[in-house]
Amino acid sequence: MDKAQQDALKKAAGIEAAKLVKNGMIAGLGTGSTVKFLVDELGRRHQEEGLEFTGVTTSRRTQAQAESYGIKIVDIDDVDHIDVTIDGADEVDKNFNGIKGGGAALLWEKIVATNSNQIVWIVDESKVVDTIGKFPLPVEVIPFGAGQVIKKFEARGYKPVLRLDADGKEVRTDENNFVVDLHLERIDHPQELAEDLINTVGVVEHGLFLNMVDKVIVGDPNGPRVMTNANK
Repeated sequence: MDKAQQDALKKAAGIEAAKLVKNGMIAGLGTGSTVKFLVDELGRRHQEEGLEFTGVTTSRRTQAQAESYGIKIVDIDDVDHIDVTIDGADEVDKNFNGIKGGGAALLWEKIVATNSNQIVWIVDESKVVDTIGKFPLPVEVIPFGAGQVIKKFEARGYKPVLRLDADGKEVRTDENNFVVDLHLERIDHPQELAEDLINTVGVVEHGLFLNMVDKVIVGDPNGPRVMTNANK
């Protein structure tokens, strides 16, 4: 699939997901290439159809995009609930276990998600897999002692790689932390791995989002299809 086709599928999923946002709602807005199409559509609806809602964003770049359309964005601590959060995912399997954090926003994404009544992911069909883990699993770590955390991960066979930008500098999250990507290839026991990672001192959060999502809207060549999590 070339990039233009993939973008068309992402856009279709984003437009479909935008229908979930209704007047008066508080909506969590995720981060990433698919969410960008969602925010464009919500911006269009706000400007052309008078859709009024309040957004809570998972990154500064989503906030800047939403505000450029005149969408009202507030701090997560200024709301008492979030009706629905719509975000992307890097991988999702049939058990609704996902990997997120390719865009380095996993901590904010998880905070917004865990404070939401409903969680919806929008993905193109290439992100739906049998077993998660092919996509490197992002782990957010504080900079102090990050090298020691990486050594621990190496000893456990997690194949950690400190994420660097194009200039060879450490990628920094919106909280100024580092991201370590684990090249696991497949994750057969995500729950155990999640426990191990979050209990490692120096780890702030990991990109395993396990059985959290209510619906996944998949951009498919035949039109967007919805996977509904029956366990939620």
